Amino acid sequence: MSIFGPGGRQGGRQGGRSSGADGDKSKNIGQIRHLIRYARPYRARVFGALAALITSAAAVLAMGVGLRLLIDNGLSGDEARLLDKALFYLVGMVILLAAGTYARFYLVSWLGERVVADIRRDVFARLIRLGPAFFETNKTGELLSRLTTDTTLLQTMIGSQASSALRNLLLFLGGSVMLLVTSPKMTGIVIVLVPVIIVPIVVLGRLVRKRSRLSQDRVAEVGAHAEEALNAISTVQAFGQEAAQGRRFEERVESAFSIALRRVRARAFLTAIVILFVFAGIGLVLLMGGHDVVAGRITGGELSAFLFYAVVVAGSVGSLSEVYGDLQHAAGAAERLAELLKHEPDIKAPESPVALPAEPEGGLSMSGVTFHYPSRPDAPALHDFSLTVAPGEHVALVGPSGAGKSTVFNLALRFYDPDSGTVAVDNVDIRQADPTAVRGRFGLVPQDPVIFAADAMENIRFGRPDADDASVRAAAKAAGADEFLTALPEGYDTFLGERGARLSGGQKQRIAIARAILRDPPVLLLDEATSALDAESERAVQEALEQLMQNRTTIVIAHRLATVRKADRIIVMDEGRVVAAGTHDALMGEGGLYARLAELQFDDARLDTALSAE
Repeated sequence: MSIFGPGGRQGGRQGGRSSGADGDKSKNIGQIRHLIRYARPYRARVFGALAALITSAAAVLAMGVGLRLLIDNGLSGDEARLLDKALFYLVGMVILLAAGTYARFYLVSWLGERVVADIRRDVFARLIRLGPAFFETNKTGELLSRLTTDTTLLQTMIGSQASSALRNLLLFLGGSVMLLVTSPKMTGIVIVLVPVIIVPIVVLGRLVRKRSRLSQDRVAEVGAHAEEALNAISTVQAFGQEAAQGRRFEERVESAFSIALRRVRARAFLTAIVILFVFAGIGLVLLMGGHDVVAGRITGGELSAFLFYAVVVAGSVGSLSEVYGDLQHAAGAAERLAELLKHEPDIKAPESPVALPAEPEGGLSMSGVTFHYPSRPDAPALHDFSLTVAPGEHVALVGPSGAGKSTVFNLALRFYDPDSGTVAVDNVDIRQADPTAVRGRFGLVPQDPVIFAADAMENIRFGRPDADDASVRAAAKAAGADEFLTALPEGYDTFLGERGARLSGGQKQRIAIARAILRDPPVLLLDEATSALDAESERAVQEALEQLMQNRTTIVIAHRLATVRKADRIIVMDEGRVVAAGTHDALMGEGGLYARLAELQFDDARLDTALSAE
């Protein structure tokens, strides 16, 4: 039974929205240019895709010439060879179009997949290096949405929409030139109609962009809620909250649907307006052109070619309006990803880090440390806290919940930097050293062990990735985990399930202990590593830990009196301060907080014994 509270867990997540989740921060398509650098290593494929794009666009425009030749020389003429020549010309353009389209589709799709894979890699690499302070105020579900949904949007944009936009732009420009060459008079009508089409694209496009960003945020909230509920499925079911959680999820889904519907409605209206104006213009052109053919001012082939180019131009403008909406959607995703890629870790190595001693001693000292968690700036977790742990010393931290015990671990591992004061490992200020080198001096066994969705061998080897199988098995034996791991269906190669779902609490703890044993660190940080074990398992693991603690520095967050009594020195903490220090006997003689906590445990222990006897 625990009397010394879990303590020091100040940095709880606030559940605030990520900085990129504000619907009113919508930006323009220019946000996409920040990600162009990912395409630079693949210039050859970019140029190949552009060449294929130009080829296919030129083939489409050349078909207008073939159509004019077919009507004026082939169908209206008397020579069959002119008809054959026109047909062969058209077939050749079709083959060229097919080849160019194939090359364009393959190269652009490859580029989209490759660039998005690189972006996902860099975003995850950035996230994994951000400190706990970042995750206090950002929902994991929203971050995962950026890593998956937003990158998928970019893949669609890069892999299809961008090339489609360029292709239609080329067709628009080339078609406009051919219109002018074919009939300057009717081209003037088209030029007058262009602003009528462009204005609604720009105005409605802005509305689509804003609603797209808001829609993405609502989808991220849906994912965050689902992740939270599924991760706590046992608690949800234990309290009979399935229906309530379902209703809350439904509310978020309906909210996302409502926002998405508004976006779709705006985009549909944009497309409809463009189509209406474009084909009304084509009808007007056809009316005027028909009169010119009757009057002999142009040939039937020229009118057919002009209509072909008009359809090409109109189709390209309509497609551009649709693609523009997609690009607006992707711009929101690009903005969110750019925010993450620009976010610098709060904890990083200095430009010229000081090297830790080659031979680790295992000393740790904190001097005048004051620290506030970012999520709780008004309540200091540690206040003018000082502690020196000599190499090889066994120190226990005790105190009520919220005393700041776990904060000592967080600062030692440099998950945070103190507001004032210094933290040193082997007489080196850890702010002047590489955080990776600092953390390499520690082995952590948390009270709530983390088990990855992998097999047992990989979970234990997480403590030292280069360890061989024999070393992993030896660490498991030392932690008392070998027996139950061997009994699993595939032994050490058995998949342990999401968050170690196939293991009991005590078994998870022993996996975590084995991981620390394998790491063989100079300093052990134990957050009451045996708290989740039954009496028999605790005895076995405690023996292994005692062997492990020999000749190395050990700091224990102690919840049980048996652990405290074996410490060389006990540090009693309350409200972020050291209120007493000494051995168990000395502290009991002084009275005070430690004696009161110990007395409570003695009373609880006697009660447990009496209940067991009954």
